[in-house]
Amino acid sequence: MTQPRSRVDLYAAIRRDARSGMSNRALQRKHGVGFRTVTAALESAWPKERKQPPKRGSRLDAYRVVIDDWLRSDLDAPRKQRHTAKRIFDRLLDEHDGAGVVSYWMVREYVATRRREIRVEVGREPANAFIPQEHRPGREAEVDFGDVAIRLRGELVTCALFSLRLSYSGKAVHRVSASAGQEAFFEGHVHAFNVLGGVPTGKIRYDNLKAAVASVIGFSRQRVEADRWTAVRSHYGIEAFYCQPGIQGAHEKGGVEGQIGWFRRNHLVPIPEVDSLAEFNAMVDAWDEADDARRIGSRARTVGEHFATEQPLLAPLPTEPFETGRWFTPRVDRYAQVTVRMNKYSVPARMVGRQARVLLNASDLVVFDGRTEIARHERLMTKGSTRVDLDHYLEVLLRKPGAPPGAKALEQARASGRFTPVHDAWWAAACKAHGDADGTRALIEVLMLHRHLPHDHVVAGLATALRAGALTADAVALEARKYNDTADGGADDTTADHQSLMSGDRARGEGEIPAVRSLTERRLRAHIPADTRPLPSVEKYDQLLASRRDTPNEGAAP
Repeated sequence: MTQPRSRVDLYAAIRRDARSGMSNRALQRKHGVGFRTVTAALESAWPKERKQPPKRGSRLDAYRVVIDDWLRSDLDAPRKQRHTAKRIFDRLLDEHDGAGVVSYWMVREYVATRRREIRVEVGREPANAFIPQEHRPGREAEVDFGDVAIRLRGELVTCALFSLRLSYSGKAVHRVSASAGQEAFFEGHVHAFNVLGGVPTGKIRYDNLKAAVASVIGFSRQRVEADRWTAVRSHYGIEAFYCQPGIQGAHEKGGVEGQIGWFRRNHLVPIPEVDSLAEFNAMVDAWDEADDARRIGSRARTVGEHFATEQPLLAPLPTEPFETGRWFTPRVDRYAQVTVRMNKYSVPARMVGRQARVLLNASDLVVFDGRTEIARHERLMTKGSTRVDLDHYLEVLLRKPGAPPGAKALEQARASGRFTPVHDAWWAAACKAHGDADGTRALIEVLMLHRHLPHDHVVAGLATALRAGALTADAVALEARKYNDTADGGADDTTADHQSLMSGDRARGEGEIPAVRSLTERRLRAHIPADTRPLPSVEKYDQLLASRRDTPNEGAAP
C-alpha cells in the first residue's frame, strides 16, 4: 500500500512532469487532480493556505453593541445594581423588539464570556495567565483523590484512587481503596512513603479534604485540622499546604490533577476486571514501576532518572510504623454480626452478645477477640449492606439443619464460588440417602473441613466420594486428606473428578483404581524407612526373676 503524498509532494511531482513537456490534461489524468490544482501547482511550489469559510452569523449579532454598552455601564454601577443575564434579556425584549429573535440561553452564554473580557480590556481584572514553576528535588509533592471504575467479581463498582506525586521528578504512587475516607487517606500516605523510601522535606499540597481539614477559616490559608491527621503529620514530619477552594485550588496542584487523568486513560481503559482490591493494587504497583520509564512532556530524562536524583534528598522514614486503621468496639448482635459505618459484618457465632474489637482499614475490616483475629472481611462499598461468612454459622447450623436452604450466608458463599455445584450435588445425594436433617448435618461437617484443608482438596474429596456413593463426612475427609498429602497429581485429579461429576460419567473400566481408597492400603504403599534400632532384650527382666527365686516367700509353710 502506497503512502499518501503531502500537498507539497504533489505540487513537486506536477511541476516536474510539466517541465518534461506533459500537457495540462495529461497531468490531470496522471495525478488524479483537477484543472485548478494543476494551475496552482504551476504558479507556486508552495501550496497556498485554504481560505476559511466565513463564520456563520448569529441572531444575537444585531444586539451585541447594545449589550456591550450595558456591561460597560456596569463598571461604575453599585455591585448590587448591575445587569444580570436575565435583566439584559428582558430589556432586549422590551426596548429592542427581541421577542422571537433571541433566547435567554443565547444571551446568558454571551454575557458570561463578554463581561469578563470587558473588565480585562479596561484593566479592572488581570488576564488569566499561568506562571511557570521551578521545583527543587526532594522538596515538594501533591496529593489528591480521583474516582475510578473497575469490575470487581463481575460487578461494575466505583473506587477511590489515591495519588501522591513528587513535583520535581513526576514520580507518582497510587493506591486504590473502597472509599476516600480517612483510613484510605492515611494508608495512601504510608504506602507512598514506603515506596518512595522517604518523605518530602518541603510542602505537600492538598485539597480541603474532610479527612484532613475539619473547617476552613474564612478566605485565608488557615485550617482547623482533624486530630488524627495532625498526629500523622507529626509522625512523618509533613508540612501541609492547603489550596484554595474551587477551580483556583485545582490550578495550584495541577501536576497531580493531570497525573490522575493520565493514569486513568492509560491504565484503566478498558475497564480492568479483578477478584479483589488486593489483586488490583498489585496491578497498580506494577504500573507505577513501569511508568518510571516514561518522559513527561519535552523533558530530556525519564521519570525514573529524575527520581534517582531526588530520592537521596528525601527525609528518612520514622522507625516506628503508624496505625492507619480506626478501632471500634461494637457489640455482636443475635445474628452474629457487628455494625461498622452502617454496614454489617459476620463474626463467629460464639461471640453473640459479647463486645468485639474491630480494626477498619481502607479496603478491609479485621475483627479481634482480645488479641486473636477471628474474622476478616473485604470492606463494603455501599451503606446498608451485609457481608457474612458461612463458616461463622456452622456450629449453629448443626443444631438447626433446616436453616441452610434460605440462609444469606449460603447464598453469598454460592455467589463467591466457595460453595460449588459439587457441594450442592453431594448435599442433595446425602439428603436423599439419610434424610434432610442428617444429610444437612453431614454437609456441615464437610464444610468444617475447609477450616483445616485447602478448598480445592475438599472439593476433590466431595467429587470422589460422590462418584463412589460414599455420602458420609468421614469418606470426604479421607479423600480430601489424601489430596492434601499427595504433592504430585492432586490438582489434576481434582479437575478430572470435577469434570467427570459435572458430565455425569459414573462408569468405571476394568483395572481402574477404586474411587475411595482405604487408609490402610495408602499407608502400606507409602515408603517406610529402614528401622536401625537394636532388637529388644529381656535380660534385665531375667535378673528380676533370679532375685525373686533367691528370696523366700513370706508367710510360706516351714
